[in-house]
Amino acid sequence: MAKSKPDARTYSARGDTLISRQPVVLTRYRAFTRCNHWLTAVCMFALLLSGFAFFHPSLYGLTALFGGGQVARWIHPWIGVVLALSFLGMFVQMWRLNLPNRDDVEWGKKAGHALRGNGDQLPEVGKYNAGQKAVFWGMSLSILLLLGTGLMIWEQYFAQFISIPVQRVAVVVHALSALASFFLVLAHVYAAIWTRGTIRAMTRGTVTGGWAFRHHRKWLRELAQRAGRITTEK
Repeated sequence: MAKSKPDARTYSARGDTLISRQPVVLTRYRAFTRCNHWLTAVCMFALLLSGFAFFHPSLYGLTALFGGGQVARWIHPWIGVVLALSFLGMFVQMWRLNLPNRDDVEWGKKAGHALRGNGDQLPEVGKYNAGQKAVFWGMSLSILLLLGTGLMIWEQYFAQFISIPVQRVAVVVHALSALASFFLVLAHVYAAIWTRGTIRAMTRGTVTGGWAFRHHRKWLRELAQRAGRITTEK
């Protein structure tokens, strides 16, 4: 004989109650940080497009996006200056959170699970995992190299202070750094799209509790403990 399902009165007697139907929502990025991020992103894409136009004759048609070759050549270094200042703002806000720790070693050993969508097999991490930290520091280094070498080959203002042999080396390093940043941007965009709910963090500034529990559980626990302490103090 089949057992009957417990009715609402049974659950009520046990003390089980649905308090809210609304999901837990956490603030991940402030408005200033999001604006800073999108400004950096726009500058990076503009630099890559204009830079690729000078990289090979077959790509010169990309200069039409900027009003022609002369305009693209003039505006490219200025966009680079804006990019460097914008990324500096992000670096100041985020560098401490991106310092490597022991959790990153364990996460790195099991990084394959992230690519296969097996997030439950990954160890708990804070606000950023090892992959995100690698992209952050990779972009920091590449932008620093792009800025330094870009100034060396900026003929209008600095060419007279830099010898021709040094400029030639700077051009090669600049191109390689741009190529490295291109692949880092691809990895960043791919990870943001692949991990559902991530883009919301940089558009709305918030993530759901379920997203945080699945991908950044230690960060979620820290926020929950902090909220508990504040409630207790009140």
